Amino acid sequence: MKQANNIYLIGLMGAGKTTMGKKLAQALQWPFYDSDRVIEETTGVSIPMIFEYEGEDGFRDREQEIIGYLTGLDDIVMATGGGAILRPENRQKLQQNGFVVYLECSIERILQRTRRDTQRPLLQTENPRQRLEQLLQEREPLYRECADFSVDTGIMQSKAALKAILTEYKKYG
Repeated sequence: MKQANNIYLIGLMGAGKTTMGKKLAQALQWPFYDSDRVIEETTGVSIPMIFEYEGEDGFRDREQEIIGYLTGLDDIVMATGGGAILRPENRQKLQQNGFVVYLECSIERILQRTRRDTQRPLLQTENPRQRLEQLLQEREPLYRECADFSVDTGIMQSKAALKAILTEYKKYG
């Protein structure tokens, strides 16, 4: 049986998972976790360095371990990394242990939000737009499959998105 006492945010990088997660946690008076930050804290190195030395597979192994740990906690809000849903084990943990919200956002808006960010290894490419389009095409079906609710953070003001998520969560829980 599914527990809905946690809220997990999924979506592409730059969709607003960390920003929205902090706002949700504050509203609910719950702790907030960003799975990428927890990985950095436990390893003592940055995500780009993990990618450099261990590759994406090494990073995904660490991510799976952290998501397994965090989904075992109660009354939390967690922002996942954009690719967390790639592994079936992660999708299952998220779906079984909380209310999963897909933060949708247009490629254009994500490009605006991430254009100066050098800490996103998957965007360190000649054509970030093409890379984001490829990631969205690959991941969107998984985001939709995993999500209990979706909200477009590219067009909605953060207060409206927050209210929509909380309203739906209360209905759901």
